[in-house]
This record gives sequence, structure tokens and C-alpha cells, in this order.
Amino acid sequence: MFLVALGLALGAYGVVLVADNSSQVIVRIVVWALIGVLLHDAVFAPVCVALGFAARRILPHRWWTPVLVAALMTVVLVLLAIPVYDKPGVRLDNLSVLDRNYEAGFWIALGVVWGSALLYLVGDRVLPVGQDEVVERQSADDVQGQPPTLGPDGQQSAGGGEPHLER
Repeated sequence: MFLVALGLALGAYGVVLVADNSSQVIVRIVVWALIGVLLHDAVFAPVCVALGFAARRILPHRWWTPVLVAALMTVVLVLLAIPVYDKPGVRLDNLSVLDRNYEAGFWIALGVVWGSALLYLVGDRVLPVGQDEVVERQSADDVQGQPPTLGPDGQQSAGGGEPHLER
């Protein structure tokens, strides 16, 4: 309940901040928001779905998690790099952080992300196999019958042994 109230309060504060602008600025904000939604729904989401289905068919099952996480991190890094890629506002009289080598930083960050995914895969291969791996290799047809129940004397009983537990 607290989170709902906090969300409503922050939303109301956002509306107050937007309402302080001129109608022309508000129209631009709405247009940019609609363009973002349309680009996401018409381009980005279908591309992600197609790549997900393709990767699921091509990649081995154990690669899915690290590749998915690395791909998500790549998208986040690309979105974060867009504003500084062409270095808007760079002038000789404007000393700012835009003089940094963002392209090198971007490629180093991508290398760290995909190197971590590769390290995860190598570590997963080297470390001992857990019980989950055995279960993942089985299909629904691998179900085997239960062993016969044994009576108190260690012999196979005909009725199951404990009638009060049977239902």
C-alpha cells in the first residue's frame, strides 16, 4: 500500500512539473512519449522476440541465461551511449566531461559484459555437475515406476505397508 501511495505522489509531482511548461513544450513531451512507445512496440519488441526465438533454437540450453543477461546489458549500454555518441555541445570554450573517450569506454564495457558471460559458461562447465543438470536432461518420458514398498520386516508387502498414509 505504501508503494502505491508513493507512486501516486511521485506521479502527481511529475504532473505538476510538466504543467509548469508551455503548451508547446507539453505537446513535444507527448509526441516524444508516443514515438517512444510506437518504436518500442513496432520495432524493438518484435526484433527482441525474433532474436529470442532464433537464439533459443540455435544456442544450447545452458547458454540461454548468460547470453540473455549479456544481451540485455548490451541494450542498456547502447541506450546509455546514445546521448554522448556524437558529443553534443562540445566546443573549445565548453570544458565538460564530453572530452572523454566514450567510444573506448563503451567497447571496454561491452567486452566486460560478454567476457563475464563467457566466464560464466566456462565456470559452469568446469564446476561439478549439480542435481539440476540431471533433471534438465530428462524428458517427461523418463518417469520410472516407484520401487515396491517394504514392510516392517524388510520384505515386500502386498498392501503398501502403511494403510493410514494411503488415500
